[in-house]
Amino acid sequence: MATLIWYGHGTWGLETAGQHLLVDPFLDDNPAAPVKADAVQADFLLVSHGHYDHVADAEKIAKRTGALVISNYEICTWLEKRGVRRTHGMNLGGQCQQPFGKVKLTVAHHSSVLPDGSPGGNPGGFLLTLPAGKIYFACDTALFGDMALIGRAGIDLAVLPIGDNYTMGPDDAIEAVRLLKPKRVVPSHYNTWPVIAQDAQAWAERVRRETQVEPVIVAPGQQVAL
Repeated sequence: MATLIWYGHGTWGLETAGQHLLVDPFLDDNPAAPVKADAVQADFLLVSHGHYDHVADAEKIAKRTGALVISNYEICTWLEKRGVRRTHGMNLGGQCQQPFGKVKLTVAHHSSVLPDGSPGGNPGGFLLTLPAGKIYFACDTALFGDMALIGRAGIDLAVLPIGDNYTMGPDDAIEAVRLLKPKRVVPSHYNTWPVIAQDAQAWAERVRRETQVEPVIVAPGQQVAL
């Protein structure tokens, strides 16, 4: 079994095969986060792109826990220069085997620059193949047609942004569900600030009405099992 917990915004924790993963660690300055960066466990950090609200706590958590950071090559290089010792750099379309399962770095249509202005490489998402099933973290992205190709992997749970303005919004996220065809879908990257405020329950009702996919809504701090 794998357990997924939402820490608000685009930050997710995942416990699987005795390993603790954190996706896009943004906790200390995240108004929606139920915990701070010094309170989370991490064996692996997955960083999708360089924006502050996704990479903010990666350095401090990696140094405290010794976690392996998995990200694109540019972000890994940037973190190494800041004293992070364990990184695994990837590029879009690549896949690597880790103790908890396989990680594939998927395309995302977004931008990426690191907090100090350094280039953040190509933004991405993550397709995880775990003993319990397959999870797709779209991370920060617009809708794109090749989500249909990602969906061919047979996704058990998709995590999609619905906040709009910086990512796809509710309408495009519905279309993403149609393309991906996951068994279940969880919304992310919304209600952190007024500019990305959304009614997740209303969106979930649309998913039920307009697709064959089961929506799952969690509040920050709540869990969903795979």
